[in-house]
Amino acid sequence: MSGSLMSDGPGPSANDAPTVTELLRAWGTGDADASEAVAPLVYAELLRQARRALRREVDGHTLEPTALVHEAWMRLDGQHDARWESRAQFFAVAAQMMRRVLVDHARTRHALKRGGAAARLTLGALERAGQEPDAAAGSSLDRVDLLALDDALARLAALDPQKARLVELRYFAGLSIPEAAAALGVSQATVGREWAVARMWLRRELAA
Repeated sequence: MSGSLMSDGPGPSANDAPTVTELLRAWGTGDADASEAVAPLVYAELLRQARRALRREVDGHTLEPTALVHEAWMRLDGQHDARWESRAQFFAVAAQMMRRVLVDHARTRHALKRGGAAARLTLGALERAGQEPDAAAGSSLDRVDLLALDDALARLAALDPQKARLVELRYFAGLSIPEAAAALGVSQATVGREWAVARMWLRRELAA
């Protein structure tokens, strides 16, 4: 990439190259070169998040993982007041952007169908978030649509922002308990407790 901060010529050694966190912080200060340099370093993880998010939609989605990453990246790049502090925080915000992209696409599809079925996903996937998609292959679980989940998360965020954030990280990004704990800056034990309560709350709301 042009303007990359990574140098393979004379000068700093590979061990002196900026870390992802350093590049993210530089990007947050408006350094366009840092944005270019960090992109290939985070792309593989963003693509993994996108694949997991899309696999949890049962049917009807028209986005490919690369397109979801591209749209999310454009939104991330538009966060002009963002102050990236760490990899965990960056991927947490990336999960939020992917959720917004998926919800926007779901609303568009729903509007085009004029009352047709909205994009649906398995509610049981909330129980399996953070696991590999094949871990519960063949399960037959009740379903909710993505728009209903988004509305429920908005209500949860009004009551408890951290629990809503946790669902976003676990469900849309597929983060594990340790990864979610790092992103939220809390202990794994806290995440475990909050996750159990959030799942129960969402099940009650979505079953109403």
